[in-house]
Amino acid sequence: MTYTSFSFLVFTALCVALYYVIPKKYRWIVLLCASTGFYAIVCLKYISFIIITVLSTFFGGLALEKYIKTSTQYIKSQKGIWSKEEKDKFKAKAARNKKLICAAVLLFNFGILAFLKYYGMFAQTANLALQYLGWEMPKLGLILPLGISFYTFQSMGYIIDIYRKKYAAERNIAKFALFVSFYPQIVQGPISMYSNLAPQLYGGNRFNFDNIKQGMLMIAWGFFKKLIIADRLVIAISTVTADYTKYNGSAILLAALIYAVQLYADFSGGIDISRGVAQLFGINLAENFKRPYFSRSISEYWRRWHITLGAWLREYLFYPIAMSKAFQKFGKSVKKRFGMQMGKVLPVGVASLITFVTIGVWHGAAWKYVAFGLWNGIIIMISTLLEPQFKTVKQKLHIKDTNILFIAFQMVRTFIIVLVGYYFDIAEGATAAVHMMYWSVAGFDASKLFSEGMLKTLHLTLSDVIVAAVALLIVLIVSIVQERSKEPLRQKICKHNFVLQTAAFAFLVFATLIFGVYGPGTNPADFVYMQF
Repeated sequence: MTYTSFSFLVFTALCVALYYVIPKKYRWIVLLCASTGFYAIVCLKYISFIIITVLSTFFGGLALEKYIKTSTQYIKSQKGIWSKEEKDKFKAKAARNKKLICAAVLLFNFGILAFLKYYGMFAQTANLALQYLGWEMPKLGLILPLGISFYTFQSMGYIIDIYRKKYAAERNIAKFALFVSFYPQIVQGPISMYSNLAPQLYGGNRFNFDNIKQGMLMIAWGFFKKLIIADRLVIAISTVTADYTKYNGSAILLAALIYAVQLYADFSGGIDISRGVAQLFGINLAENFKRPYFSRSISEYWRRWHITLGAWLREYLFYPIAMSKAFQKFGKSVKKRFGMQMGKVLPVGVASLITFVTIGVWHGAAWKYVAFGLWNGIIIMISTLLEPQFKTVKQKLHIKDTNILFIAFQMVRTFIIVLVGYYFDIAEGATAAVHMMYWSVAGFDASKLFSEGMLKTLHLTLSDVIVAAVALLIVLIVSIVQERSKEPLRQKICKHNFVLQTAAFAFLVFATLIFGVYGPGTNPADFVYMQF
């Protein structure tokens, strides 16, 4: 039962109807049953893994909170009895124990994720060295449970926030299980913060027709992008990447460009469906895309693309590293040797590099994803280090940030940088990615780029190109309108008369029914981010 299947729509419609029929205080139970049922239908064989995460995180959170409260109360009870030295000694011990409890939960759950996701990569790399000794690590044939990266990150954010005393630990294990497994976001996110999502899940939302209308528009928009654009174009990418050596540079470059479109339509379309389904229940999931191809720098791109993953890593990885004592000491050392600017920027750049390598590794268990992370991290680190020089050049050339041509240049430059990273996604390995980049330039022939022969090479028809191009143009127009407006377009539409609302929804539905790739005889592609 995929998000784009008819059975999923029926399942959701039944859940929404039941949700609003029963009393408010029991509505969270409907969401829990729906989420458990969905996971069991799609991934029953591996449901034990998400249960283990729920149990370990729930009881770990309670134990952590209890220890924090107990140690704090004990310190207060010893006021006037302990000396300052005794008090400081106990505080240091309590801080260590608190870290140990939190670290135990993190290591256990991230350990499960790492073993399932990266054992194959580790074993393959280790066997290259072990073969000289006649040894070999066993092949376990591990399969990733549905959504494990997403629910693990979401759960571990919860336990870290308990450690930071941001909120009280959840006392109801069934409610916590709902937070971890909420079915609209389990397949590919967004990654939600407990403080934002939990109150919406547990409160029992009242029926609001605007939520239904906006939710249905978002779902229809997601289907439009996924079925008309993403699933129509995916064949061109797989055709070339299956054996890129058979194709000329123009075909490889075109496949990479198509991938940029297909990936965005696939991932953002899936997130629209997720957010739309949640809104039917009156729940607002975090925004995960904000027109990333309009970005003027690679840093901005990552603030607009997969927003919740970036926010999670900034909050729980980047800032702790950048603000750590070790990095503060590193910054002071660099400052003494290379000056104020370098001492201020280099530690931040290194922390960014570590964060982006993590992003790369999160995307997949292969060295090409490490290269993907390094590429993005190095570009951001270099741009951070050279920012003063860029400003000086701009001032000397009298270039203003509001200049339209300069903005266009920045967008094109950023897209090219992003496109280079995409080669690591579509290639079989890092070496193949570099070869494909080289041949895209060395073997490029503009006359073959949009020829009829090229379409046959990519297993596309002229109608495929026309349909995808028109749909993409609609997405572009909507994105431009949305970029200039602070209010979501779906909200604007729902403020107008019923005729416009119906026309917008009907257009998306009928366009998808007529031009979408689905049904017998088709092979609809899984959502790209399901593999993560």
